[in-house]
Amino acid sequence: MSVLAVGLSHRSSPVTLLERVALNGKTRTKAVGEMLGSDAVNEVMVVSTCNRTEVYADVSSFHGGVDAITELLSWHSGVPLAELAEHLYVHYEDRAVQHLFSVTCGLDSMVVGEGQILGQVRDALKEGQDGGSVGRVLNDLGQRALRVGKRAHTETHLDHAGSDMVGFGLGQALAHLRPVEPEAPTGAPPATGPARCPVAPAADGAEAARPEPASLAGVRVLVLGAGSMSALAANTVSRQGASSVAVANRTPERAARLAECLTEAYDTVESAAVPFEAAHLALPDADLVISCTGAQDLVLTADTVAEAVRDRRRPLVFLDLALPRDIDPAVRDLPGARLVDIEDLRRAASESETGAGRSGVLTLVRGIVEEEVAEFGALRRVNEVTPTVVALRAQARDVVEAELARLHGRLPDGVDAKSRQEIAYAMRRVADKLLHRPTVRVKELAAEPDGHSYEAALRELFDLEPETGTLAGTAPPRAAQENA
Repeated sequence: MSVLAVGLSHRSSPVTLLERVALNGKTRTKAVGEMLGSDAVNEVMVVSTCNRTEVYADVSSFHGGVDAITELLSWHSGVPLAELAEHLYVHYEDRAVQHLFSVTCGLDSMVVGEGQILGQVRDALKEGQDGGSVGRVLNDLGQRALRVGKRAHTETHLDHAGSDMVGFGLGQALAHLRPVEPEAPTGAPPATGPARCPVAPAADGAEAARPEPASLAGVRVLVLGAGSMSALAANTVSRQGASSVAVANRTPERAARLAECLTEAYDTVESAAVPFEAAHLALPDADLVISCTGAQDLVLTADTVAEAVRDRRRPLVFLDLALPRDIDPAVRDLPGARLVDIEDLRRAASESETGAGRSGVLTLVRGIVEEEVAEFGALRRVNEVTPTVVALRAQARDVVEAELARLHGRLPDGVDAKSRQEIAYAMRRVADKLLHRPTVRVKELAAEPDGHSYEAALRELFDLEPETGTLAGTAPPRAAQENA
């Protein structure tokens, strides 16, 4: 088993390139099938979110796997391989395992510590299982990654330390949602500022935190999409007191179901489903539009938005959480609109330090990741030595049976069947006892960081050829590892 990770994320690539490389729907299915068609790739799992596109694979060779995956990413995205290579990262074996564990914990997210990535990795694993691209190797890896993510969130209270993508996005978008102040009567004192929480003094002289809106009371929200991210957004704005939430989705039943759930959960929120093709007609009645549809093309163009925001007293705020983006970036130039998209969120995230980082929670999470990587590596090495141990025992059994056949032909005719059975039993017991301690010990030694050398020595000493082939974790040349 050799695990390879190839991908790009918000840390390595501009958003415009992430949009082009994003693998969604049928494109992802086709790309995965073609990757599996390579001689070097045995299993594939794709994690594709608004922050990243990553391919995890079980490969038979390092260079062959890298070439197959990068060439197909280039082909399906239309991005020249030379341009793509400038932003791709490659991790191999333990480094690939560590990267997936870190990603699943939220350590590599735009909003560090967010929990949505855990569900996204779970979805990627299930998609691979259902599609047949994930076998034993990636299933074991994916299941362990989910375990690590759960540990990080339960044992360190990571959920309470940071934000999530929706919450962080709303924090940025709501800075533009200020109520229109009525004109003060002549001679009256000026109206007070927006209904926002006052900035509390920062402790220990630290810079004061960005003031957050007290609530979404009176805000009318339109949500485009009904997937997990959109559902989280709809629930979040409802919980914060939005007066109404309209949901539009290409599948009307999903939009209706989400609206129904909101009605059941929040008594004070008016919720309804609107036809997706007529969503632009709902723009004039909204104050905030949140979009995350997974569409490959723009959902709202600048011309459509310009028509909707004409003559508005206050800007219509758009929060675009999709990749590729749902809303035309040109919307940010319209006088009656305010747009916050993935590019804005990345910039804001890089400029701010999260509560998780200040609290030291991330240090604890990294410790969990390191512990789990070491344990998973030990289990992998033990599993890899098992076929060799089985081959050794099979070889010993064949030798015993051959010698028994030779012996039975030489025993006197007077030796009865029971005595012959006792002789056979004794010979097999001797072989088992002689092999027991060495095979147990080689498994113990295999769990060590350099344990593969003991398995290799066992194969060499006894001239073994396990049915599963050579050790799956055989490393590439040192130069290739250093460049990985």
